[in-house]
Amino acid sequence: MSNQTYAESGGVPSKIPDAVTTVVPAVGRAMISVAFLLSGFSKLAAPAMTIGYIQSVGLPLPSVAFALSAFVEIAGGIALLLGLRTRIVASVLFLFCLATAVFFHRNFGDQDQFIHFFKNVAMAGGLLHVVAFGGGRMSLDGRRSSILKRLNLSSHAGAALLALGVLAAMLVVTA
Repeated sequence: MSNQTYAESGGVPSKIPDAVTTVVPAVGRAMISVAFLLSGFSKLAAPAMTIGYIQSVGLPLPSVAFALSAFVEIAGGIALLLGLRTRIVASVLFLFCLATAVFFHRNFGDQDQFIHFFKNVAMAGGLLHVVAFGGGRMSLDGRRSSILKRLNLSSHAGAALLALGVLAAMLVVTA
């Protein structure tokens, strides 16, 4: 294929098979989401211990912080796993990882804290990759994008169409 053909097609040829570029983002999202889901559910399993740990680092409103962190980890983990609003969710989890690193893992004299700090930074880096490239084709976002392209609609028109559909369903249910 000549350079002129590349320019006309608007794309750069890839030697990476479609299966890899389709499956790998989903596997990556799943691997990252597991850490958040396990952490969120472990918080729910031991709320008193989690609240005590939050108090020990001096954060205000430890009960609120507990509820918020469990919600962010579980809801964010599920949304990331499914690829739902992937860029927004990954952005929230990115900030969550950095905040967790700064507030809970700042004692670099403790090797465990040192490792956890940089684990959170590494997870934040992976999440930035998700922010930059999205959820991929095997995601709810990818499915929604594919449907909108087939219908030749923008995301705003798709959201309006979805809202109208929800409104119509509510009217049918209440009638």
